[in-house]
Amino acid sequence: MNPKVDFYFTKPSAWQEEIKKLRAILLDCGLTEELKWGCPCYTHEGSNIVLIHHFKEYCAVLFFKGALLNDPEGILIQQTKNVQSARQMRFTNVKEIAKKKTALKAYIYEAIEVERAGLRVKLKKVNEYPVAEEFKKQLTKKPALKKAFDALTPGRQRGYLLYFSAAKQPATRAARVEKCIPQILKGIGLNDR
Repeated sequence: MNPKVDFYFTKPSAWQEEIKKLRAILLDCGLTEELKWGCPCYTHEGSNIVLIHHFKEYCAVLFFKGALLNDPEGILIQQTKNVQSARQMRFTNVKEIAKKKTALKAYIYEAIEVERAGLRVKLKKVNEYPVAEEFKKQLTKKPALKKAFDALTPGRQRGYLLYFSAAKQPATRAARVEKCIPQILKGIGLNDR
């Protein structure tokens, strides 16, 4: 147990008992406990394997390369259609965790083997995402914007493209683009504020 992570298991939450149970299972698999992104993250030889997080409706373990895991139990969940690599195993009570303990451990050991083998999830390239017309127009009108956008990391580019194209109304897309232009020009990602 890493004392830097203890706060996560003692702060008030509806999921205290469940996440403590998950912690015990993950540590029993020989993983190293670290604090990353404000959550308990479990690594093997320096590589991220799984983390614990909780939401209003459930708590979960998130497998970083879950898309590469076999899922004979059919229990891995892709959070949204845009999540390419990670998969969650969700829980709503301690009994459910106890019932799925054997499967959870099997998935953890497989995730470790995936990491040892050096397997990678083939991610979509940025140019495979739709570009909202409203953003295309701005990129054409403003060469500095295009240069700044191209300089962003692929993840930041993807974030903007998904955000812009998610809006159904052209006026909303245009407003989103206008609002984000200053951030893009500064080299800042959508959620980097």
